[in-house]
Amino acid sequence: MITSLLNNLNYGTILLLMLLESTIIPVPSELVVAPAAYHAASGSLNVVLVVLFATIGAGIGASINYMVALYVGRPVIYKFANSRWGHMCLLNQEKVEKSERYFDDHGVVATLTGRLIPGIRHLISLPAGLARMNYWKFLVYTLIGAGVWHTILAALGWYLHSVVPEDQLADTIERYNHYIVLTIVAVVMLAAAWFIIRRRNHHTTNP
Repeated sequence: MITSLLNNLNYGTILLLMLLESTIIPVPSELVVAPAAYHAASGSLNVVLVVLFATIGAGIGASINYMVALYVGRPVIYKFANSRWGHMCLLNQEKVEKSERYFDDHGVVATLTGRLIPGIRHLISLPAGLARMNYWKFLVYTLIGAGVWHTILAALGWYLHSVVPEDQLADTIERYNHYIVLTIVAVVMLAAAWFIIRRRNHHTTNP
């Protein structure tokens, strides 16, 4: 089904695939948004709407994760992550715990920065729900983070339209994605360090 959707990208399938990617279904967003933007460069789609529908889908999917975590709790999530179905979705308890540690280390800002980090992106809404973070703050941060990520992917897809034929698109995206991820991780680490230093300075000046 996912392969069929990937081969028939339109605004509805983009929204649905990004909804799935923001829950627990392993749909690679770089193979959705970037190709959609690639086609937008030829005039078959609107690149602004590609980013918009992708971000709306991410917000809906993240909200589903948030609500599940809020109402079912940690034991049930861990049990599913360790189940056969969880493993089919490329989940395990270690990955969930990793997203929780990231949330604990970075607080509510993790819902924004976590959307940019592979392995954390689609799970960061779980610890937000477990921590009972304010839903509207969670949603705003999620939409901002997802919007930034999708804009980066759309810019990549738009650029590749002028330099590679479509049959080489997937391989080229994978190659570029590696460098994009490294750059984003570096930026997120710098941002996290800035927030930590700022918080410590605030506590020092206001004991």
